[in-house]
Amino acid sequence: MFHKEGFTIIIVSFVLIAVAAMLADQFIGVKWLRITLQLVLLVFLVLILQFFRNPDRPPLALEDAVVSPVDGKVVIVKEVEEPEYFKGKRLQVSIFMSPLNVHVTRYPVSGKVVFSKYHPGKYLVAWHPKSSILNERTTIVVDNPTYGEVLYRQIAGAVARRIVNYAEEGQAVMQGTDAGFIKFGSRVDVFLPIETPVFVKEGQVVKGGVTLITSKN
Repeated sequence: MFHKEGFTIIIVSFVLIAVAAMLADQFIGVKWLRITLQLVLLVFLVLILQFFRNPDRPPLALEDAVVSPVDGKVVIVKEVEEPEYFKGKRLQVSIFMSPLNVHVTRYPVSGKVVFSKYHPGKYLVAWHPKSSILNERTTIVVDNPTYGEVLYRQIAGAVARRIVNYAEEGQAVMQGTDAGFIKFGSRVDVFLPIETPVFVKEGQVVKGGVTLITSKN
């Protein structure tokens, strides 16, 4: 299954690669060079298909848990000052996505969207300490019955050039369902109350909508 945000890119890429492969077959007489070029085109298509894949993961919808919003590697678990919405200390969990990861963003908790804002910005590498305040990003806050207001932030990276955010203020959302997409490498930060026990650690590989960041059960 592929994400809807990739349909146009996949179709256009397939057509262009198919045309290029046929032209190579017609006009490149050197066999090894022709086959090499066609293999490179095939690998490029496979990478595009792989990037836009969207695994079917039924929502856990656990009221007493926070799940990872994306696939990737945990790069930060620490107490920070969150200046945009809370304007106070929060526990930050950051997950870095390489171009090889699934790039679907899923809601980390169920509840009501109380804040959703887009910020234009730079394209620093996603693991840069200031990428969360300087890069292109969206900030979304979901009010959850168990944890109160949980903030997650989609952050563009050095390669990412488009953030898609489906969250709208006033909308009721379910944990684990599709919240958006970030194209070609990025990061997502989750901000929780300071006292929250965290089940993940730096360097751990997590799955969006599956791995528990924390739970009160």
